[in-house]
Amino acid sequence: MTNLRTLYEQDFNAWVAQHVELLKGGRFHELDLEHLVEELRDRGRSERRELVNRLRVLLAHLLKWERQLSALSQRWAEFEGKNWRNTILEQRSAIAYLLQKGPGLKSYMEPALDEAYPQARDLAAKESDLPLETFPPDNPYRVADILDDRFFPAPR
Repeated sequence: MTNLRTLYEQDFNAWVAQHVELLKGGRFHELDLEHLVEELRDRGRSERRELVNRLRVLLAHLLKWERQLSALSQRWAEFEGKNWRNTILEQRSAIAYLLQKGPGLKSYMEPALDEAYPQARDLAAKESDLPLETFPPDNPYRVADILDDRFFPAPR
């Protein structure tokens, strides 16, 4: 166990590889349980944080699309609209990948949206220089819409 604890500090990838071999061999008594539990807990938190961060960016761009696009001059609307559209598509793709690789995250979508929306609203206000009140205090988008590549809110 001492060797595994040292290995954890010195070479994380080698520590992981060693644990894979121990688990495959059923040698559970040799596991560095303290660090193993810590890594498993952190892995779940990390995936949830990434989902919230991706949702924050996606929601902020949907808000800007809806609330600002029609107010921009034609030239800026083309430029900003293309950038926002690309970011929206990129975030949706990344979220879909996260959900594919971690299907358990699907059950976390609603709480993640609840966590991400206030941040997205604040981000949209800061990036657009519009008052925070321009953006609805509650999330106006459904999960199905957020993840649908064809959904873009109607500009107001």
